[in-house]
Amino acid sequence: MLTSFSNDSGLELRDAGDGSRRLTGRFPYGKRAVLSDGGRNGGRPRKEVIQSKAFAYRVDRPEEDIHLLLGHSYDKPLASREAQTLVLTDTDDALTFEAIITQEIQQTTWAQDFFAAYAGGQIKGISPGFRIPPPRTVKNAETVEDEDPSEGTAIIRNIWQALLYEISFVTQPAYKETEIEERNWQLTDAGVVVPKINPLNKWRL
Repeated sequence: MLTSFSNDSGLELRDAGDGSRRLTGRFPYGKRAVLSDGGRNGGRPRKEVIQSKAFAYRVDRPEEDIHLLLGHSYDKPLASREAQTLVLTDTDDALTFEAIITQEIQQTTWAQDFFAAYAGGQIKGISPGFRIPPPRTVKNAETVEDEDPSEGTAIIRNIWQALLYEISFVTQPAYKETEIEERNWQLTDAGVVVPKINPLNKWRL
């Protein structure tokens, strides 16, 4: 499972009259995220752009369950479409959501941790958890290009189509390089970046 990160999430938490709490937020498309600055060895920086409506395949199918989690942990659920507590709206600009945190979920330790971290300013953004479909299913679901030399020397990965499974609340990583570990890219002899496939994350029909 791959993840990305946005701190331009416009998170808003408010109380509802029925004892539940409502959360709204957004993940903007088309923003260039820095995944790595190249590190100590002077490698090329790596960036990523999730293109407009890249998550549409599963978002547009109401029968596909998508979760709202704390820290990418399925053991810490806050809401879901199956539970009818998560509504997603996909536009050209952003994926937005509205979640109902029920009274029952509010009693859990992880929900209390979330509220405390949010109140303390430690929840800095949201991070979608997704997978890239295999080439036999979707050609060019992701592409790689060199950054414009006038802007820098980074390798830019464009995500055109991805399968969204969850959205998580996260704190901003202390070191951006830690995000790259889940992607595990490598350079080929031709200079093209390809993601190594973790055997545990192989696509299954």
